[in-house]
Amino acid sequence: MRYTKMHGAGNSFVLIEDPRGEHRGEDLSVLALRLCDKKSGPGADGLIVVTRAEGADMGMLFYNSDGSAGEMCGNGARCLARYGVEHGLVRDAEDIRILAPAGEVRARRITQELYEVRLNDPSVIDLDRMAEGERCSYVELGEPGIPHAVVEVGADAFSDPDALRERGRRLRRSPAFPKGANVSFACPIGEGRVRAITFERGVEDFTLACGTGCGAIAVSFLLSGRIGGERLAIEMPGGELSVSLRRTENGARDILLTGPTAVVEEGIRTRGVKKTDQSDERRMTT
Repeated sequence: MRYTKMHGAGNSFVLIEDPRGEHRGEDLSVLALRLCDKKSGPGADGLIVVTRAEGADMGMLFYNSDGSAGEMCGNGARCLARYGVEHGLVRDAEDIRILAPAGEVRARRITQELYEVRLNDPSVIDLDRMAEGERCSYVELGEPGIPHAVVEVGADAFSDPDALRERGRRLRRSPAFPKGANVSFACPIGEGRVRAITFERGVEDFTLACGTGCGAIAVSFLLSGRIGGERLAIEMPGGELSVSLRRTENGARDILLTGPTAVVEEGIRTRGVKKTDQSDERRMTT
């Protein structure tokens, strides 16, 4: 089985192709568990299965590292866009079409490493929801929606990651979120700038970056008046992502997520044996 490991601002994925649909859902869940585990595979936050999709360049099936299926993944879509360009799956690098369970995602190449995706428009926005005694915003992107809770915190919250992790773990499974939720803690640090970290559903821990989490943060901060413009730079542990969006009468739409991508390794797995090629990161530094 050929695979490619990539990351977007530290959010890591293993990508495999399944153009003939040979794998069933339960097989892919098991495969995600194996490949995303560092002891049995390359290790990653999620598995992206590249499929054929009528009317699009590629289809995207996404599985979290715990084997659960996800509706879509923003950083994963950016990595997939680059993968599609570099593997000849895309007709036009300026207009890449990806079909995910949450809906169609449009992407474009900016540079060899920098890619932009248009996240799914919000289907649910609740700026004032109580969960586990905390006030937060709740946003679902796409249909079916990717659930996100956004909690504004002070800068001192990041000094105690264990306490923040426990808050994320508690909120992630709160009854206030029927499907569970990815939980982002965000703190304004300047004009149009936010520091944030996301406890991701399906990873069950903090990740270095969360693309759809950044989209949900931007929606929440724009509609609550926490940012004056329609552009936000978000500093996550794995790097900076930028989000632009458009305010509408009923909410927000046209959410564009931009950030870096990197190829970590490419290889073949056969009965647990792994053969790898050099990553683009190594090539650039040697």
